Amino acid sequence: MRVAVASAAGVLMWLPSQLVAMDGRTVVVTGGTRGIGAASVRAFADAGAHVVTCARDTGALDELAGEIRESGGTITTQRADVRDEFDVERLVETAAHEGGAIDVLVANAGVYHGDPGETPVDRESYAAFDDTMRTNARGVFTTAREARPHLADEARLLVLSGGVAREARAGFGAYAVSKAAAEAVARQFAVDTEWPVGVVDPGAVATDLTGGRGTDPERAADLLLWAARDAAPERLDGSVLDRRAMREA
Repeated sequence: MRVAVASAAGVLMWLPSQLVAMDGRTVVVTGGTRGIGAASVRAFADAGAHVVTCARDTGALDELAGEIRESGGTITTQRADVRDEFDVERLVETAAHEGGAIDVLVANAGVYHGDPGETPVDRESYAAFDDTMRTNARGVFTTAREARPHLADEARLLVLSGGVAREARAGFGAYAVSKAAAEAVARQFAVDTEWPVGVVDPGAVATDLTGGRGTDPERAADLLLWAARDAAPERLDGSVLDRRAMREA
């Protein structure tokens, strides 16, 4: 994909979209201190965006903020729990106040109670099931709903998911159920609102949620950056965006 960019002399040039920065754009990433979230925060900051991120661990937020600022990036951090709509409301209000209308919203925050692949649904505790759904599914709904008044006209909403949401695998219990629900929330926002919404599936990524198995989180961040910046808006219709979709674009 190539885009037109005016040079300082006013000459119109066509450049690969990967070289076009996100200067002046505001990107909100939930769950931004670990795994895919942290890699995405770094990628968006490196691209020039003002990144606003949250987590429950203030120490981890402070450490990430220091890293981003030391590398020349712009970041705002705030402790927030996506299970609490009032936390999320304050987060998006801060984002709009600090950086203006939100251009990209990445619903990334998630939990997995137990060891990946060893939590069959028939043995899940009610507490684990409820908390997984409240974080991974309701958290997506809360994030998108509270951000709605602060979204830019051409904003994009991206929801992280995985193959277990669509193809059942033994032992993934409540996590698989929650991701299927999160994808349904994304599809519904796509048809009920005017904003492009994409379900981003980076495949197995080496994070705490996968027990360290999979590809580097930076590869997932590259996919998110493409979906946020380069993918055709009509492609973000609530359907799944994976590495194959990026290659074929």
